[in-house]
Amino acid sequence: MITLLSHLTHVEIATPDVEASVAFYLERIGLREVAREDGKVYLRSWGDYTHHSVALSEGPEPALVEMGWRTTSPEALDEAARRVEDVGVTGEWSDGGPGRGRSYVFTGPWGHTIRLAWEVEQYEADEANASIFPDRPERRSSVAGAPRNLDHVTIAASDVRAFAEWHQDVLGFRIMAYTVLDEAPITVFAVITTNEKSHDLGIVLDSSSRPGRINHYAFWVDTREELLIAADVLMENGTDIEYGPSIHGIGEQSFLYFRDPSGLRIEVNTGGYRNYVPDWKPKDWKPSTGSNSIYRNGAMPMSMTESFPPDEGRPTATEEGVYPGTEEALLNPYAVPGRG
Repeated sequence: MITLLSHLTHVEIATPDVEASVAFYLERIGLREVAREDGKVYLRSWGDYTHHSVALSEGPEPALVEMGWRTTSPEALDEAARRVEDVGVTGEWSDGGPGRGRSYVFTGPWGHTIRLAWEVEQYEADEANASIFPDRPERRSSVAGAPRNLDHVTIAASDVRAFAEWHQDVLGFRIMAYTVLDEAPITVFAVITTNEKSHDLGIVLDSSSRPGRINHYAFWVDTREELLIAADVLMENGTDIEYGPSIHGIGEQSFLYFRDPSGLRIEVNTGGYRNYVPDWKPKDWKPSTGSNSIYRNGAMPMSMTESFPPDEGRPTATEEGVYPGTEEALLNPYAVPGRG
């Protein structure tokens, strides 16, 4: 198979209060607003090479509207669309909107909407935002610990291995690793990638009744010191840290998780390995071997099992102290249908 996809370019997120989310991203994370159109606000990190990496639109609850990948060529875009339709998924062609040209948009078998595009606007800053480094699209943010660029997105699906294999077979993702429970042969997590990173798409097991959910999305900072500074800045300004700082076993990235005003989870990460092996065989990790935290000295908080939007008819964290969606997969794996 030819390499079809190059990298993750953007996510669009729905939020009940767009302006509160915009203020948070600008003031606490250090993104910059670059456009508003048709009710959407477009934001970017200082090191993103395209027009935007995050779009915010109004919705009744936090949710993933779409995630976007750039293809490796115009021909790869047409080939990717053909392969999607060959497996019975119908998409549509679009003009792409701000920063995007001709795009193919489809909703995959697990309810997540993907936009594929070749034509993207290469961002060039105006004089006020230009960097002294010619290769940088704009100058570094003045917010301490601000991320360089969008890194990955992690979604929720009812069958982790089937999701990973579908995206491998149809779009050419490489499967990099799985997490299988110690107590039972249930796969609860996977990472897949379009390039040399350990992943630009993660999958967590979802026992909810709602398709197309997201667990989190992530930004990249250059160093672990910047990640620790980001944690400091967030806490000093009233944002609680949900999990971390620590180091994932899978991927070997340092990580930090927190929430935006809508409740959606955001990660900042750094480090990790680069893998160029074309015939890489994914390993099966277990929680006991440090798949989530290589230090193995603390349990992941139950709140991390919440994906978005929340599952209808399920208790909320404020009602019973637990989060809906995937906790059965972690605490009672035999009750969760699906493949191991």
